[in-house]
Amino acid sequence: MDLGAVTKHSASHAKPNGLILQYGTAGFRTKAEHLDHVMFRMGLLAVLRSKQTKSTIGVMVTASHNPEEDNGVKLVDPLGEMLAPSWEEHATCLANAEEQDLQRVLIDISKKEAVNLQQDAFIVIGRDTRPSSEKLSQSVIDGVTALGGQFHDYGLLTTPQLHYMVYCRNTSGRYGKATTEGYYQKLSKAFLELTKQASCSGDESRSLKVDCANGIGALKLREMEHYFSQGLSVQLFNDGTKGKLNHLCGADFVKSHQKPPQGMEMKSNERCCSFDGDADRIVYYYHDADGHFHLVDGDKIATLISSFLKELLLEIGESLNIGVVQTAYANGSSTRYLEEVMKVPVYCTKTGVKHLHHKAQEFDIGVYFEANGHGTALFSTAVEMKIKQLAEELEDKKRKAAKMLENIMDLFNQAAGDAISDMLVIEAILALKGLTVQQWDALYTDLPNRQLKVKVADRRVISTTDAERQAVTPPGLQEAINDLVKKYKLSRAFVRPSGTEDVVRVYAEADSQESADSLAHEVSLAVFQLAGGIGERPQPCF
Repeated sequence: MDLGAVTKHSASHAKPNGLILQYGTAGFRTKAEHLDHVMFRMGLLAVLRSKQTKSTIGVMVTASHNPEEDNGVKLVDPLGEMLAPSWEEHATCLANAEEQDLQRVLIDISKKEAVNLQQDAFIVIGRDTRPSSEKLSQSVIDGVTALGGQFHDYGLLTTPQLHYMVYCRNTSGRYGKATTEGYYQKLSKAFLELTKQASCSGDESRSLKVDCANGIGALKLREMEHYFSQGLSVQLFNDGTKGKLNHLCGADFVKSHQKPPQGMEMKSNERCCSFDGDADRIVYYYHDADGHFHLVDGDKIATLISSFLKELLLEIGESLNIGVVQTAYANGSSTRYLEEVMKVPVYCTKTGVKHLHHKAQEFDIGVYFEANGHGTALFSTAVEMKIKQLAEELEDKKRKAAKMLENIMDLFNQAAGDAISDMLVIEAILALKGLTVQQWDALYTDLPNRQLKVKVADRRVISTTDAERQAVTPPGLQEAINDLVKKYKLSRAFVRPSGTEDVVRVYAEADSQESADSLAHEVSLAVFQLAGGIGERPQPCF
Protein backbone atom coordinates (compact mmCIF):
# COMPACT_ATOMS: atom_id res chain seq x y z
CA MET A 1 0.00 0.00 0.00
CA ASP A 2 1.67 3.20 -1.21
CA LEU A 3 0.56 5.55 1.55
CA GLY A 4 2.69 8.33 0.15
CA ALA A 5 0.67 8.30 -3.07
CA VAL A 6 -2.57 8.29 -1.06
CA THR A 7 -1.48 11.33 0.97
CA LYS A 8 -0.34 13.17 -2.15
CA HIS A 9 -3.63 12.58 -4.02
CA SER A 10 -5.76 13.20 -0.94
CA ALA A 11 -4.43 16.76 -0.73
CA SER A 12 -6.39 17.59 -3.89
CA HIS A 13 -9.57 16.08 -2.35
CA ALA A 14 -9.35 17.87 1.00
CA LYS A 15 -11.98 17.34 3.69
CA PRO A 16 -13.90 20.49 4.73
CA ASN A 17 -13.41 21.41 8.40
CA GLY A 18 -16.07 20.25 10.82
CA LEU A 19 -18.08 18.15 8.33
CA ILE A 20 -19.32 14.87 9.86
CA LEU A 21 -21.22 12.35 7.73
CA GLN A 22 -22.76 8.95 8.50
CA TYR A 23 -22.86 5.96 6.11
CA GLY A 24 -26.41 4.60 6.28
CA THR A 25 -28.73 2.37 4.25
CA ALA A 26 -28.46 4.84 1.38
CA GLY A 27 -24.69 5.30 1.75
CA PHE A 28 -23.57 8.91 2.11
CA ARG A 29 -25.88 11.71 0.98
CA THR A 30 -25.59 15.46 1.28
CA LYS A 31 -25.09 18.58 -0.85
CA ALA A 32 -22.87 17.70 -3.82
CA GLU A 33 -20.26 20.40 -3.06
CA HIS A 34 -19.38 18.67 0.24
CA LEU A 35 -18.67 15.23 -1.23
CA ASP A 36 -15.38 15.39 -3.15
CA HIS A 37 -13.25 14.03 -0.27
CA VAL A 38 -15.86 11.35 0.51
CA MET A 39 -15.79 10.08 -3.08
CA PHE A 40 -11.99 9.87 -3.10
CA ARG A 41 -11.99 7.98 0.19
CA MET A 42 -14.75 5.58 -0.91
CA GLY A 43 -12.51 4.75 -3.88
CA LEU A 44 -9.81 3.83 -1.33
CA LEU A 45 -12.25 1.80 0.76
CA ALA A 46 -13.60 -0.06 -2.29
CA VAL A 47 -10.04 -1.21 -3.07
CA LEU A 48 -9.56 -2.56 0.47
CA ARG A 49 -12.95 -4.33 0.33
CA SER A 50 -12.09 -5.82 -3.07
CA LYS A 51 -8.74 -7.10 -1.78
CA GLN A 52 -10.39 -8.58 1.31
CA THR A 53 -13.20 -10.38 -0.56
CA LYS A 54 -11.06 -11.18 -3.66
CA SER A 55 -14.03 -9.92 -5.66
CA THR A 56 -15.22 -7.05 -7.84
CA ILE A 57 -16.78 -4.26 -5.75
CA GLY A 58 -19.15 -1.60 -7.10
CA VAL A 59 -19.28 2.13 -6.36
CA MET A 60 -22.45 4.00 -7.33
CA VAL A 61 -22.56 7.80 -7.42
CA THR A 62 -26.19 8.80 -6.82
CA ALA A 63 -28.55 10.43 -4.34
CA SER A 64 -31.60 8.50 -5.62
CA HIS A 65 -34.82 10.44 -4.89
CA ASN A 66 -33.05 13.43 -3.25
CA PRO A 67 -33.10 16.87 -4.93
CA GLU A 68 -30.81 17.48 -7.92
CA GLU A 69 -28.29 19.60 -5.94
CA ASP A 70 -27.60 16.66 -3.59
CA ASN A 71 -25.43 13.67 -4.39
CA GLY A 72 -24.20 10.56 -2.68
CA VAL A 73 -22.24 7.34 -2.92
CA LYS A 74 -22.76 3.72 -1.94
CA LEU A 75 -20.61 0.64 -2.23
CA VAL A 76 -21.93 -2.64 -3.65
CA ASP A 77 -20.75 -5.95 -2.17
CA PRO A 78 -19.78 -9.04 -4.23
CA LEU A 79 -23.25 -10.53 -4.79
CA GLY A 80 -24.83 -7.20 -5.65
CA GLU A 81 -25.80 -6.58 -2.04
CA MET A 82 -25.38 -3.52 0.11
CA LEU A 83 -22.14 -3.05 1.99
CA ALA A 84 -21.64 -5.29 5.07
CA PRO A 85 -22.49 -3.47 8.35
CA SER A 86 -18.92 -3.66 9.74
CA TRP A 87 -17.68 -1.94 6.57
CA GLU A 88 -20.35 0.75 6.91
CA GLU A 89 -18.56 1.67 10.14
CA HIS A 90 -15.21 1.76 8.30
CA ALA A 91 -16.79 4.00 5.64
CA THR A 92 -18.01 6.46 8.28
CA CYS A 93 -14.65 6.44 10.06
CA LEU A 94 -12.69 6.97 6.83
CA ALA A 95 -14.97 9.74 5.53
CA ASN A 96 -14.68 11.70 8.78
CA ALA A 97 -10.94 11.23 9.41
CA GLU A 98 -8.86 14.40 9.46
CA GLU A 99 -6.19 14.60 6.76
CA GLN A 100 -3.33 13.77 9.13
CA ASP A 101 -5.17 10.64 10.37
CA LEU A 102 -6.02 9.20 6.94
CA GLN A 103 -3.01 6.85 6.70
CA ARG A 104 -3.58 5.51 10.22
CA VAL A 105 -7.27 4.80 9.56
CA LEU A 106 -6.45 2.92 6.34
CA ILE A 107 -3.87 0.81 8.19
CA ASP A 108 -6.34 0.15 11.04
CA ILE A 109 -9.02 -1.07 8.61
CA SER A 110 -6.51 -3.26 6.78
CA LYS A 111 -5.36 -4.87 10.05
CA LYS A 112 -8.83 -5.28 11.53
CA GLU A 113 -10.18 -6.94 8.38
CA ALA A 114 -6.98 -8.94 7.65
CA VAL A 115 -6.71 -7.42 4.17
CA ASN A 116 -4.01 -8.97 1.98
CA LEU A 117 -2.52 -5.81 0.49
CA GLN A 118 -0.77 -7.82 -2.26
CA GLN A 119 -4.14 -9.04 -3.57
CA ASP A 120 -5.39 -7.46 -6.83
CA ALA A 121 -8.42 -5.18 -6.62
CA PHE A 122 -11.08 -4.47 -9.25
CA ILE A 123 -13.80 -1.81 -8.95
CA VAL A 124 -16.75 -1.01 -11.22
CA ILE A 125 -18.25 2.46 -11.12
CA GLY A 126 -21.61 3.88 -12.20
CA ARG A 127 -23.28 7.26 -11.87
CA ASP A 128 -26.66 8.95 -12.30
CA THR A 129 -27.50 12.02 -14.41
CA ARG A 130 -26.95 14.75 -11.79
CA PRO A 131 -24.77 17.65 -13.01
CA SER A 132 -22.27 16.86 -10.22
CA SER A 133 -22.02 13.10 -10.84
CA GLU A 134 -19.33 13.00 -13.52
CA LYS A 135 -16.83 15.05 -11.51
CA LEU A 136 -17.55 13.11 -8.31
CA SER A 137 -17.19 9.83 -10.19
CA GLN A 138 -13.71 10.96 -11.24
CA SER A 139 -12.88 11.53 -7.56
CA VAL A 140 -13.80 7.87 -6.89
CA ILE A 141 -11.47 6.81 -9.72
CA ASP A 142 -8.68 8.94 -8.19
CA GLY A 143 -9.12 7.02 -4.92
CA VAL A 144 -9.11 3.63 -6.65
CA THR A 145 -5.93 4.37 -8.62
CA ALA A 146 -4.16 5.96 -5.62
CA LEU A 147 -4.28 2.53 -3.95
CA GLY A 148 -3.30 0.69 -7.13
CA GLY A 149 -6.75 -0.73 -7.90
CA GLN A 150 -7.99 -1.51 -11.41
CA PHE A 151 -11.40 -0.21 -12.48
CA HIS A 152 -14.06 -0.19 -15.18
CA ASP A 153 -16.18 2.97 -15.45
CA TYR A 154 -19.63 2.11 -16.80
CA GLY A 155 -20.59 5.78 -16.86
CA LEU A 156 -24.33 6.40 -16.74
CA LEU A 157 -26.25 3.50 -15.13
CA THR A 158 -29.30 3.02 -12.96
CA THR A 159 -28.34 1.93 -9.45
CA PRO A 160 -29.85 -1.57 -9.98
CA GLN A 161 -27.85 -1.96 -13.19
CA LEU A 162 -24.61 -1.43 -11.26
CA HIS A 163 -25.73 -4.06 -8.71
CA TYR A 164 -26.43 -6.39 -11.66
CA MET A 165 -22.94 -5.76 -13.16
CA VAL A 166 -21.24 -6.59 -9.84
CA TYR A 167 -23.30 -9.78 -9.42
CA CYS A 168 -22.55 -10.90 -13.01
CA ARG A 169 -18.80 -10.31 -12.66
CA ASN A 170 -18.59 -12.23 -9.39
CA THR A 171 -20.56 -15.25 -10.65
CA SER A 172 -18.43 -15.67 -13.80
CA GLY A 173 -21.35 -14.73 -16.04
CA ARG A 174 -23.71 -17.39 -14.60
CA TYR A 175 -26.21 -14.69 -13.66
CA GLY A 176 -25.84 -12.83 -16.97
CA LYS A 177 -23.47 -10.74 -19.10
CA ALA A 178 -21.96 -7.77 -17.27
CA THR A 179 -22.98 -5.24 -19.93
CA THR A 180 -26.02 -3.02 -20.43
CA GLU A 181 -26.74 -5.06 -23.57
CA GLY A 182 -26.62 -8.26 -21.47
CA TYR A 183 -29.02 -6.70 -18.94
CA TYR A 184 -31.47 -5.59 -21.65
CA GLN A 185 -31.40 -8.94 -23.41
CA LYS A 186 -31.83 -11.06 -20.29
CA LEU A 187 -34.85 -9.12 -18.99
CA SER A 188 -36.53 -8.61 -22.36
CA LYS A 189 -36.19 -12.26 -23.41
CA ALA A 190 -37.84 -13.44 -20.18
CA PHE A 191 -40.58 -10.79 -20.51
CA LEU A 192 -41.43 -11.68 -24.11
CA GLU A 193 -41.49 -15.42 -23.39
CA LEU A 194 -43.90 -14.78 -20.54
CA THR A 195 -46.26 -12.44 -22.36
CA LYS A 196 -46.50 -14.88 -25.29
CA GLN A 197 -48.61 -17.00 -22.91
CA ALA A 198 -51.12 -14.18 -22.34
CA SER A 199 -54.41 -14.51 -24.20
CA CYS A 200 -55.01 -11.07 -25.69
CA SER A 201 -58.39 -10.40 -27.30
CA GLY A 202 -57.86 -9.34 -30.90
CA ASP A 203 -54.83 -7.14 -31.50
CA GLU A 204 -55.14 -5.30 -28.18
CA SER A 205 -51.74 -3.72 -27.50
CA ARG A 206 -50.55 -3.12 -23.95
CA SER A 207 -49.34 0.37 -23.18
CA LEU A 208 -48.00 2.10 -20.09
CA LYS A 209 -47.20 5.71 -19.21
CA VAL A 210 -43.92 6.03 -17.29
CA ASP A 211 -42.78 9.05 -15.26
CA CYS A 212 -38.97 8.81 -15.20
CA ALA A 213 -38.40 11.56 -12.58
CA ASN A 214 -36.13 13.40 -15.07
CA GLY A 215 -33.51 10.80 -14.16
CA ILE A 216 -31.35 7.98 -15.47
CA GLY A 217 -34.36 5.67 -15.86
CA ALA A 218 -35.48 7.61 -18.94
CA LEU A 219 -32.13 7.14 -20.71
CA LYS A 220 -31.97 3.43 -19.96
CA LEU A 221 -35.62 2.70 -20.72
CA ARG A 222 -35.26 4.49 -24.06
CA GLU A 223 -32.20 2.35 -24.89
CA MET A 224 -34.08 -0.78 -23.87
CA GLU A 225 -37.62 -0.28 -25.18
CA HIS A 226 -37.04 -1.70 -28.67
CA TYR A 227 -35.99 -5.00 -27.07
CA PHE A 228 -39.46 -5.57 -25.55
CA SER A 229 -41.70 -3.29 -27.68
CA GLN A 230 -43.67 -6.18 -29.22
CA GLY A 231 -44.94 -7.03 -25.71
CA LEU A 232 -45.34 -3.53 -24.25
CA SER A 233 -45.46 0.03 -25.50
CA VAL A 234 -44.09 2.61 -23.07
CA GLN A 235 -44.67 6.35 -23.24
CA LEU A 236 -42.04 8.29 -21.27
CA PHE A 237 -42.71 11.49 -19.31
CA ASN A 238 -40.30 13.66 -17.31
CA ASP A 239 -37.55 12.16 -19.44
CA GLY A 240 -34.85 14.69 -18.54
CA THR A 241 -35.19 16.88 -21.64
CA LYS A 242 -36.69 19.61 -19.45
CA GLY A 243 -37.39 19.89 -15.74
CA LYS A 244 -35.22 19.11 -12.72
CA LEU A 245 -34.45 15.67 -11.35
CA ASN A 246 -37.10 14.50 -8.84
CA HIS A 247 -38.78 17.93 -8.83
CA LEU A 248 -42.58 17.55 -8.59
CA CYS A 249 -42.24 14.11 -10.14
CA GLY A 250 -40.93 10.62 -9.45
CA ALA A 251 -42.01 7.76 -7.18
CA ASP A 252 -41.22 9.54 -3.91
CA PHE A 253 -43.26 12.60 -4.90
CA VAL A 254 -46.25 10.54 -6.05
CA LYS A 255 -46.20 8.32 -2.94
CA SER A 256 -45.83 11.15 -0.39
CA HIS A 257 -48.20 13.64 -2.07
CA GLN A 258 -50.74 11.03 -3.25
CA LYS A 259 -51.13 12.76 -6.59
CA PRO A 260 -49.80 12.40 -10.16
CA PRO A 261 -46.45 13.91 -11.18
CA GLN A 262 -46.31 17.22 -12.96
CA GLY A 263 -45.99 16.88 -16.71
CA MET A 264 -48.08 13.72 -17.22
CA GLU A 265 -51.46 13.78 -18.93
CA MET A 266 -53.68 11.04 -17.46
CA LYS A 267 -56.92 9.77 -18.95
CA SER A 268 -59.31 7.79 -16.77
CA ASN A 269 -58.30 4.18 -16.05
CA GLU A 270 -54.93 4.48 -17.87
CA ARG A 271 -52.11 2.51 -16.24
CA CYS A 272 -49.29 4.83 -15.15
CA CYS A 273 -46.15 4.35 -13.07
CA SER A 274 -43.31 6.43 -11.66
CA PHE A 275 -39.63 5.61 -11.12
CA ASP A 276 -37.41 7.50 -8.70
CA GLY A 277 -34.25 9.36 -9.76
CA ASP A 278 -31.95 6.31 -9.93
CA ALA A 279 -34.68 3.84 -10.98
CA ASP A 280 -34.68 1.55 -7.94
CA ARG A 281 -38.29 2.32 -6.88
CA ILE A 282 -41.60 2.05 -8.70
CA VAL A 283 -45.21 2.87 -7.85
CA TYR A 284 -48.31 2.54 -10.06
CA TYR A 285 -51.43 4.74 -10.13
CA TYR A 286 -54.49 5.72 -12.19
CA HIS A 287 -57.46 8.09 -12.28
CA ASP A 288 -60.88 6.46 -12.01
CA ALA A 289 -63.88 7.50 -14.15
CA ASP A 290 -64.73 10.22 -11.59
CA GLY A 291 -61.23 11.68 -11.77
CA HIS A 292 -60.12 10.37 -8.36
CA PHE A 293 -56.46 9.46 -7.99
CA HIS A 294 -55.59 5.91 -6.89
CA LEU A 295 -52.07 4.91 -5.79
CA VAL A 296 -50.98 1.27 -6.18
CA ASP A 297 -47.89 1.15 -3.97
CA GLY A 298 -45.21 -1.35 -2.93
CA ASP A 299 -47.63 -3.29 -0.70
CA LYS A 300 -49.93 -4.02 -3.64
CA ILE A 301 -46.95 -4.84 -5.86
CA ALA A 302 -45.75 -7.42 -3.29
CA THR A 303 -49.28 -8.84 -3.08
CA LEU A 304 -49.63 -9.21 -6.87
CA ILE A 305 -46.23 -10.85 -7.25
CA SER A 306 -46.35 -13.22 -4.27
CA SER A 307 -49.91 -14.33 -5.09
CA PHE A 308 -48.90 -15.17 -8.67
CA LEU A 309 -45.78 -17.04 -7.56
CA LYS A 310 -47.88 -19.06 -5.12
CA GLU A 311 -50.36 -19.95 -7.90
CA LEU A 312 -47.54 -21.20 -10.12
CA LEU A 313 -46.07 -23.28 -7.29
CA LEU A 314 -49.48 -24.88 -6.65
CA GLU A 315 -49.80 -25.57 -10.38
CA ILE A 316 -46.54 -27.52 -10.50
CA GLY A 317 -47.15 -29.17 -7.14
CA GLU A 318 -44.08 -27.79 -5.41
CA SER A 319 -44.37 -26.80 -1.74
CA LEU A 320 -41.50 -24.34 -1.65
CA ASN A 321 -41.05 -22.02 1.31
CA ILE A 322 -42.35 -18.60 0.14
CA GLY A 323 -42.43 -15.55 2.42
CA VAL A 324 -43.28 -11.85 2.09
CA VAL A 325 -41.19 -9.33 4.05
CA GLN A 326 -42.63 -5.94 4.98
CA THR A 327 -41.82 -3.06 7.32
CA ALA A 328 -44.05 -1.45 9.94
CA TYR A 329 -45.14 1.05 7.24
CA ALA A 330 -46.94 -1.68 5.28
CA ASN A 331 -50.68 -1.08 5.28
CA GLY A 332 -52.50 -3.38 7.70
CA SER A 333 -54.96 -4.41 4.97
CA SER A 334 -52.13 -5.79 2.83
CA THR A 335 -50.79 -7.90 5.72
CA ARG A 336 -54.27 -9.26 6.48
CA TYR A 337 -54.97 -10.06 2.81
CA LEU A 338 -51.67 -11.93 2.37
CA GLU A 339 -52.00 -13.93 5.60
CA GLU A 340 -55.74 -14.60 5.67
CA VAL A 341 -56.78 -14.75 1.99
CA MET A 342 -53.63 -15.82 0.15
CA LYS A 343 -52.25 -17.87 3.09
CA VAL A 344 -48.77 -16.45 2.46
CA PRO A 345 -46.66 -15.90 5.61
CA VAL A 346 -45.63 -12.28 6.25
CA TYR A 347 -42.62 -11.10 8.27
CA CYS A 348 -41.80 -7.61 9.49
CA THR A 349 -38.31 -6.08 9.69
CA LYS A 350 -36.85 -2.70 10.58
CA THR A 351 -37.13 0.04 7.95
CA GLY A 352 -34.33 0.01 5.38
CA VAL A 353 -34.06 -2.23 2.35
CA LYS A 354 -30.97 -4.05 3.65
CA HIS A 355 -33.05 -5.46 6.53
CA LEU A 356 -35.77 -6.70 4.15
CA HIS A 357 -33.20 -8.17 1.76
CA HIS A 358 -31.46 -10.19 4.48
CA LYS A 359 -34.77 -11.55 5.82
CA ALA A 360 -35.95 -12.47 2.31
CA GLN A 361 -32.81 -14.57 1.84
CA GLU A 362 -34.06 -16.96 4.55
CA PHE A 363 -36.77 -18.37 2.24
CA ASP A 364 -36.77 -20.53 -0.90
CA ILE A 365 -38.53 -17.55 -2.49
CA GLY A 366 -38.57 -14.26 -0.58
CA VAL A 367 -40.60 -11.29 -1.84
CA TYR A 368 -39.90 -7.93 -0.26
CA PHE A 369 -41.22 -4.46 -1.00
CA GLU A 370 -41.26 -1.31 1.04
CA ALA A 371 -44.48 0.69 0.67
CA ASN A 372 -42.41 3.27 -1.26
CA GLY A 373 -41.98 0.77 -4.13
CA HIS A 374 -38.43 -0.46 -3.48
CA GLY A 375 -38.23 -4.23 -3.69
CA THR A 376 -37.75 -7.47 -5.59
CA ALA A 377 -38.09 -11.26 -5.27
CA LEU A 378 -35.16 -13.46 -4.30
CA PHE A 379 -34.81 -17.12 -5.31
CA SER A 380 -32.30 -19.28 -3.46
CA THR A 381 -29.63 -20.94 -5.62
CA ALA A 382 -31.09 -24.40 -4.92
CA VAL A 383 -34.56 -23.20 -5.98
CA GLU A 384 -33.17 -21.57 -9.15
CA MET A 385 -31.67 -24.90 -10.19
CA LYS A 386 -34.81 -26.83 -9.23
CA ILE A 387 -37.12 -24.52 -11.25
CA LYS A 388 -34.89 -24.70 -14.34
CA GLN A 389 -34.85 -28.51 -14.02
CA LEU A 390 -38.65 -28.69 -13.66
CA ALA A 391 -39.11 -26.45 -16.69
CA GLU A 392 -37.29 -29.12 -18.74
CA GLU A 393 -38.76 -32.24 -17.18
CA LEU A 394 -42.44 -31.65 -16.39
CA GLU A 395 -45.18 -32.31 -18.93
CA ASP A 396 -47.95 -30.23 -20.47
CA LYS A 397 -49.66 -27.76 -18.10
CA LYS A 398 -47.20 -28.28 -15.26
CA ARG A 399 -44.26 -27.68 -17.57
CA LYS A 400 -45.87 -24.47 -18.83
CA ALA A 401 -46.26 -23.22 -15.24
CA ALA A 402 -42.66 -24.17 -14.42
CA LYS A 403 -41.44 -22.34 -17.53
CA MET A 404 -43.41 -19.25 -16.48
CA LEU A 405 -41.84 -19.47 -13.04
CA GLU A 406 -38.39 -19.69 -14.64
CA ASN A 407 -39.11 -16.59 -16.77
CA ILE A 408 -40.35 -14.65 -13.73
CA MET A 409 -37.18 -15.65 -11.90
CA ASP A 410 -35.02 -14.44 -14.81
CA LEU A 411 -36.96 -11.19 -15.01
CA PHE A 412 -36.20 -10.14 -11.45
CA ASN A 413 -32.97 -8.29 -10.74
CA GLN A 414 -32.26 -10.36 -7.65
CA ALA A 415 -29.28 -8.20 -6.76
CA ALA A 416 -31.43 -5.19 -5.95
CA GLY A 417 -34.83 -3.56 -6.17
CA ASP A 418 -35.07 -2.45 -9.80
CA ALA A 419 -37.86 -0.26 -11.23
CA ILE A 420 -37.35 -1.49 -14.82
CA SER A 421 -37.23 -5.16 -13.83
CA ASP A 422 -40.23 -4.79 -11.47
CA MET A 423 -42.21 -2.93 -14.16
CA LEU A 424 -41.74 -5.80 -16.62
CA VAL A 425 -42.70 -8.41 -13.99
CA ILE A 426 -45.86 -6.47 -13.09
CA GLU A 427 -46.84 -5.94 -16.73
CA ALA A 428 -46.31 -9.62 -17.49
CA ILE A 429 -48.44 -10.76 -14.52
CA LEU A 430 -51.26 -8.32 -15.34
CA ALA A 431 -51.26 -9.59 -18.95
CA LEU A 432 -51.19 -13.26 -17.93
CA LYS A 433 -54.00 -12.84 -15.39
CA GLY A 434 -56.00 -10.51 -17.63
CA LEU A 435 -56.17 -7.91 -14.86
CA THR A 436 -56.78 -4.19 -15.32
CA VAL A 437 -55.03 -1.79 -12.96
CA GLN A 438 -58.41 -1.19 -11.25
CA GLN A 439 -58.93 -4.91 -10.65
CA TRP A 440 -55.42 -5.17 -9.23
CA ASP A 441 -56.08 -2.19 -6.96
CA ALA A 442 -59.35 -3.80 -5.80
CA LEU A 443 -57.66 -6.93 -4.37
CA TYR A 444 -58.01 -5.20 -0.99
CA THR A 445 -58.76 -1.67 0.23
CA ASP A 446 -56.00 0.18 2.06
CA LEU A 447 -56.77 1.41 5.54
CA PRO A 448 -56.60 5.23 5.67
CA ASN A 449 -53.27 6.35 7.13
CA ARG A 450 -51.21 9.41 7.96
CA GLN A 451 -47.48 10.00 8.37
CA LEU A 452 -46.16 12.99 10.34
CA LYS A 453 -42.81 14.31 11.62
CA VAL A 454 -42.11 15.79 15.06
CA LYS A 455 -38.99 17.92 15.61
CA VAL A 456 -37.03 16.90 18.71
CA ALA A 457 -33.80 18.09 20.31
CA ASP A 458 -32.21 14.62 20.02
CA ARG A 459 -33.82 11.76 18.09
CA ARG A 460 -31.69 9.24 20.02
CA VAL A 461 -34.03 9.53 23.03
CA ILE A 462 -36.37 7.27 21.04
CA SER A 463 -35.39 3.61 20.91
CA THR A 464 -37.57 0.83 19.50
CA THR A 465 -38.03 -2.93 19.39
CA ASP A 466 -40.26 -5.44 17.53
CA ALA A 467 -39.17 -4.20 14.06
CA GLU A 468 -39.69 -0.58 15.19
CA ARG A 469 -43.34 -1.18 16.12
CA GLN A 470 -42.83 -0.64 19.88
CA ALA A 471 -41.07 2.28 21.59
CA VAL A 472 -38.77 1.24 24.47
CA THR A 473 -37.70 4.76 25.46
CA PRO A 474 -38.56 7.36 26.61
CA PRO A 475 -40.52 5.84 29.53
CA GLY A 476 -44.27 6.10 29.19
CA LEU A 477 -44.37 6.80 25.45
CA GLN A 478 -45.47 3.32 24.32
CA GLU A 479 -48.12 3.22 27.06
CA ALA A 480 -49.45 6.57 25.84
CA ILE A 481 -49.55 5.28 22.23
CA ASN A 482 -51.37 2.10 23.35
CA ASP A 483 -54.04 4.16 25.14
CA LEU A 484 -54.57 6.40 22.09
CA VAL A 485 -54.84 3.44 19.69
CA LYS A 486 -57.64 1.93 21.82
CA LYS A 487 -59.83 4.95 21.01
CA TYR A 488 -60.09 4.13 17.28
CA LYS A 489 -61.31 1.18 15.18
CA LEU A 490 -58.90 -0.98 13.10
CA SER A 491 -56.12 1.26 14.33
CA ARG A 492 -52.43 1.04 15.01
CA ALA A 493 -49.63 3.57 15.39
CA PHE A 494 -45.88 3.57 15.88
CA VAL A 495 -43.01 6.06 16.12
CA ARG A 496 -39.38 5.76 15.07
CA PRO A 497 -36.39 8.12 14.98
CA SER A 498 -35.38 9.37 11.53
CA GLY A 499 -32.11 7.94 10.25
CA THR A 500 -30.93 11.29 8.92
CA GLU A 501 -32.38 14.24 10.87
CA ASP A 502 -33.52 15.14 14.40
CA VAL A 503 -37.15 14.29 13.84
CA VAL A 504 -39.36 11.44 15.00
CA ARG A 505 -41.53 9.84 12.32
CA VAL A 506 -45.12 9.05 13.31
CA TYR A 507 -47.35 6.56 11.46
CA ALA A 508 -51.03 5.94 12.20
CA GLU A 509 -53.83 4.07 10.46
CA ALA A 510 -57.51 3.59 11.30
CA ASP A 511 -60.92 2.83 9.76
CA SER A 512 -61.41 6.38 8.41
CA GLN A 513 -59.11 9.18 7.24
CA GLU A 514 -60.48 11.45 9.95
CA SER A 515 -59.60 8.88 12.64
CA ALA A 516 -56.14 8.21 11.14
CA ASP A 517 -55.42 11.97 11.08
CA SER A 518 -56.66 12.43 14.63
CA LEU A 519 -54.66 9.46 15.95
CA ALA A 520 -51.48 10.66 14.18
CA HIS A 521 -51.91 14.13 15.70
CA GLU A 522 -52.47 12.78 19.22
CA VAL A 523 -49.43 10.49 18.95
CA SER A 524 -47.38 13.47 17.69
CA LEU A 525 -48.37 15.44 20.80
CA ALA A 526 -47.33 12.53 23.03
CA VAL A 527 -43.93 12.42 21.26
CA PHE A 528 -43.54 16.20 21.60
CA GLN A 529 -44.28 16.07 25.35
CA LEU A 530 -42.32 12.93 26.26
CA ALA A 531 -39.40 12.96 23.78
CA GLY A 532 -38.14 16.55 23.98
CA GLY A 533 -40.07 18.26 21.20
CA ILE A 534 -38.76 21.63 20.02
CA GLY A 535 -40.35 24.53 18.16
CA GLU A 536 -44.09 24.79 17.62
CA ARG A 537 -46.34 22.09 19.09
CA PRO A 538 -47.76 19.70 16.46
CA GLN A 539 -50.93 21.07 14.88
CA PRO A 540 -53.94 19.01 13.73
CA CYS A 541 -53.46 17.58 10.23
CA PHE A 542 -56.30 19.57 8.69
